[in-house]
Amino acid sequence: MTPRTIAIDGPAGAGKSTIGALVAERLGYLFLDTGGMYRAVALAALRKGIDPDDAERLAKLARDSRIMIGPPTVRDGRAYTVLLDGADVTWDIRSAEVDAIVSQVARVPAVRDAMLEQQRELARRGRVVMVGRDIGTVVLPRADCKIFLTASAAERAKRREEELRSRGQVRPRQELLQEILRRDRMDSERKVAPLRTADDAIVVQTDGQSVGQALEQVLAIVTRPAPAA
Repeated sequence: MTPRTIAIDGPAGAGKSTIGALVAERLGYLFLDTGGMYRAVALAALRKGIDPDDAERLAKLARDSRIMIGPPTVRDGRAYTVLLDGADVTWDIRSAEVDAIVSQVARVPAVRDAMLEQQRELARRGRVVMVGRDIGTVVLPRADCKIFLTASAAERAKRREEELRSRGQVRPRQELLQEILRRDRMDSERKVAPLRTADDAIVVQTDGQSVGQALEQVLAIVTRPAPAA
């Protein structure tokens, strides 16, 4: 039986969103990228001039913002569409400015609390693929299937460079690598919901794999028969 709740965690740039969206599409499930939610809050903070260290204002912003994540509405390479207060911000949340502060925003306990309730409410309906950094450990600790998708920092920097180039943007790979290493450190060391592999998660290493190869590897895990009781 296909699991009703699928949790996919992993570090920045591991391909969680792309693979998660494709798995959801293949299964006919709802897809939710929790990282996209935190990025949307970070973008809203930038637009309103809120300091990423101002926990009180960030918490209110997270509670008041209307964030929706759904299937792609435009064929421009996106894996999903993100709406912030009704406006399409799918690519805006991927900017270097958002990259620079999203880990700070995501580690504010009140921001995570505001997002957590929305995430769990969606999961209660079942038939959902949820991706992030703490899905299997905090958001859905009882998820039916847990996967930790990862790749080396060098591989992730290469993918990020290629993604940016496809959108007409150029950034040095070494700069992207340092940014990824910084994100890894911040995500792993934060006090609230740090990035770690759930004890019962299956680790999927994707270095050197195409999107199609990684997708088939994850689908094989998700759809394999449950062991006999």
